Amino acid sequence: MSALPVTVVRFNLVDPSPTPAALTARYRAAVEMAAFADDRGLSMVQTEEHHATTNGWMPSPLTFAGAVFGATRRIGVTVSALITPLHDPLRLAEDLASLDLLSGGRLTTVAGLGYRPEEYAAHGKDWRRRGALQDEVLATLLSAWTGEPFTYQGRTVRVTPRPYTRPHPPLLIGGSSRAAARRAARLGLPLFPSAHLPELAAYYHEQRAAFGTDGWVLQPPDRTSLLHLSEDPDRTWAEYGGHLLHEARTYASWQSAGTRSAVRSSARDAEGLRREGVYRVLTPDECVKLAQETGAQGSLILHPLCGGMPVDEGWRSLHLFAERVLPRLGD
Repeated sequence: MSALPVTVVRFNLVDPSPTPAALTARYRAAVEMAAFADDRGLSMVQTEEHHATTNGWMPSPLTFAGAVFGATRRIGVTVSALITPLHDPLRLAEDLASLDLLSGGRLTTVAGLGYRPEEYAAHGKDWRRRGALQDEVLATLLSAWTGEPFTYQGRTVRVTPRPYTRPHPPLLIGGSSRAAARRAARLGLPLFPSAHLPELAAYYHEQRAAFGTDGWVLQPPDRTSLLHLSEDPDRTWAEYGGHLLHEARTYASWQSAGTRSAVRSSARDAEGLRREGVYRVLTPDECVKLAQETGAQGSLILHPLCGGMPVDEGWRSLHLFAERVLPRLGD
């Protein structure tokens, strides 16, 4: 098979009954899994940002990214998405520049607005001004990363050191709205739609032409699945389907009716979740077949610790992928 899909391992560190000891074990396992994935040649670690949850959903993806970079040599980390309006713009510019230097350019950040007013309330930010806050933070990042003095809130500031990547660390605009597409086009930044939205991509390119900027679209496939590997999917669904359902229902509960997401589920029980196909438990042979069908235009997204999956079961899934799937992808 000549055209290989991107191979991704996703972590958000959810645990339905989080305790400090359990979360410590989960965080350490995630970093060790990232190192294992790096050694085996996987392409990317994906993580995300959420706040004010009851299940430990990742609130500090940049801290986690730094730990991954310290344990790896090659693999990239994508934060998809960072809720950028919640961050101090100057400090965020410094943090992203530092991670870019630490990793040698391996960090990709998708800047999102988020969709939970309670996250803004928890951080003292005005939900109604989220668009203006996003404009301010993005403009600040792009000015800061030049390494030159610039005006910020009426004063002259300078952010150092400059990032490793020129002209700046990889930064995409995430979302499903025309406002997000216009913002990306105006700033000359790539667009990462939150679902397969070809009409939004077309609108982005129209706006980009009007603004006279360069850019591109990282379009998700029309079907995105989060994967777990098992030699016996029936047994795995019976034993661990509740973990997959916990994450699916939590994520769905945060989204309004109009929200577009590549991994949104409407399932009410584990059986419905299995039929739906957003979360899939596959044998190694089934995963190889999926890779052949997907080709270079798609990705295989492993989610070994999904919804508080026991760490040992997560390792079994990752080993099956590394030992029974990866070696066959080049056949």
